[in-house]
Amino acid sequence: MTDSSKTPQNLRLRLAVLILAAGEGRRLGGYPKALLQQNGISLLRRFCKSVTGFSPVETLVVTGFYADQIEEEIQSINQELYGQITWVNNPNPNAGQLSSVRLGLESLTSDYDALLIALCDQPNIAALEIDALLEQFQQRLPGQEIILPMVKGQRGNPVLFSKSVIDNILAIPAMVCRPFMDQHPDLVRTLESENEAYVLDVDTSTDIQKLGLQKMNQ
Repeated sequence: MTDSSKTPQNLRLRLAVLILAAGEGRRLGGYPKALLQQNGISLLRRFCKSVTGFSPVETLVVTGFYADQIEEEIQSINQELYGQITWVNNPNPNAGQLSSVRLGLESLTSDYDALLIALCDQPNIAALEIDALLEQFQQRLPGQEIILPMVKGQRGNPVLFSKSVIDNILAIPAMVCRPFMDQHPDLVRTLESENEAYVLDVDTSTDIQKLGLQKMNQ
């Protein structure tokens, strides 16, 4: 989907973006998923470019393992995107993804309406998929504050959260998004979709081959 096809309503929404890129990539033999390349472009760069059309008020990447390499890539992306991307390093990535989510939420500084929380290893997530989530957010009923993509009964990503929900999560020590959603299903509006992009990620070397990805400098 081109930028011109986005609704004016969606473009007025103050969107913040949180990208999780702190993992070890252990099942890949120890490799940063964010730096896997698709057609010569890193997955991180590809996703950052996809969200720029929505004019986010903030785009924050959480690094951890391979922080130096990923932060170097962010600096390169910023040369192309005029410094739009910031990052925060998780000093204890061994604590798992939940610790990165909490750190990312605590590190956001912008005044936003909705927060998109995304994984760094979903190669087919682009403007089309993000726009569909934003449209659901605009169409949500009172009390629906979270947009969750579902594909054939499987939870997907990215997930979109209202600012009020993020504030409620942050008010609870150590709380993060997934358990909060489980405890408050009434706040969730599902986007029922057949688009496999929402549930497709990279876990193994077989996935790399299947998706036509490459490791950088190979």
